[in-house]
Amino acid sequence: MKPEEMERAEEEQAAHHGEEMPRVLITRRRMIGFALFVLAVVAFLYFVLPKLAGVGKTLHRLEGGNTWWIIAGGVFEVCSFGGYVVLFRTVFVRGWSRIGWRESYQITMAGLAATRLFAAAGAGGIALTAWAVRRSGMGPRTVACRMVAFMVLLYSVYVGSLLIAGVGLGTGLFPGGGAFAITYLPAILAAIILAGAFAVTLLPEDTERRLNRWGSGYGRRARWIARALTVPALAASGVRTALSLIRSREWGVLGAPAWWGFDICVLWAMFHAFGTPPPFTVIWMAYFVGTLGNLLPLPGGLGGVEGGMIGAFAAFGVDFNLAVLAVLSYRGISFWLPTLPGAVAYFQLRRTVARWRGDIATGQHEPAARADSVEPTGALGGSVG
Repeated sequence: MKPEEMERAEEEQAAHHGEEMPRVLITRRRMIGFALFVLAVVAFLYFVLPKLAGVGKTLHRLEGGNTWWIIAGGVFEVCSFGGYVVLFRTVFVRGWSRIGWRESYQITMAGLAATRLFAAAGAGGIALTAWAVRRSGMGPRTVACRMVAFMVLLYSVYVGSLLIAGVGLGTGLFPGGGAFAITYLPAILAAIILAGAFAVTLLPEDTERRLNRWGSGYGRRARWIARALTVPALAASGVRTALSLIRSREWGVLGAPAWWGFDICVLWAMFHAFGTPPPFTVIWMAYFVGTLGNLLPLPGGLGGVEGGMIGAFAAFGVDFNLAVLAVLSYRGISFWLPTLPGAVAYFQLRRTVARWRGDIATGQHEPAARADSVEPTGALGGSVG
């Protein structure tokens, strides 16, 4: 079977055979656990934190923030979500698709809510996004490739920012200064990650076909090893797809810097709301260092991100009380603003998927022409788009 025919068969199989919505997203146990966690955080903020020396007076200042700057922060956050939706459509929706703008909003907002609500380091949002895209009729290999490309485009901005801001602050090129641990060390880690991503692209484009051919004739262990080694092949295909989108000057890839940039602007606006902000480059670096708290096993990094950001600002010599006010206000907007619309989008998405199932049942299939796909022929064995 030719690669194109194999991909077509996989897409038809994905369209006709149902998959359950990822259970990792909403279960009674997880909802109860999240509610208890939120109550514990609120109790800490209202009853424990105010008892600490000087912090109580600081928290009372939350009511005195500049209203216009807080409103501006909310607008920036909406723009950040808009960039995320645009990036999603640029990567996942090319040519004929059941996913329109409305469906793109539902998938991305439901995924963002899942990422924020559950302690899975973003895995909940990824699982929901992959599930929804597959239910639209897209084949699993294409979904996997485009998901990798989406993550590469999104987090290349993150890693690149750590590298540029870290070196700039460490060398004095950017204002703000900072010790080695808060400037050069994150930059070194970012450089290693970028080098690894570049190395992955050096894999031959027919890697998976070679591995499958090797594994088919040398027993169960060889087949298991071959399947395991297809992971870097998939990563290579996704990275090449991301680079192809950039080279083709798809304007929608600007959704990645918009997603991060406008979110940073929310934090910047909160500093303005409560006092005089530090240099923007300091906010830029402390933001990305602090968001590493999302990797902690906490719902949406709640608690970890706040502590990481406040600690990073303290390392840069920013006034502690001002940093507490700005970070808590920022998190109040960035964490909670998408939660309610994201929950609504989740239930809307369930109805959308049911509608897709009905369309498939009545024979409304994708046209054969798919000439505008930009995925390279490569690691997944033929065209993956």
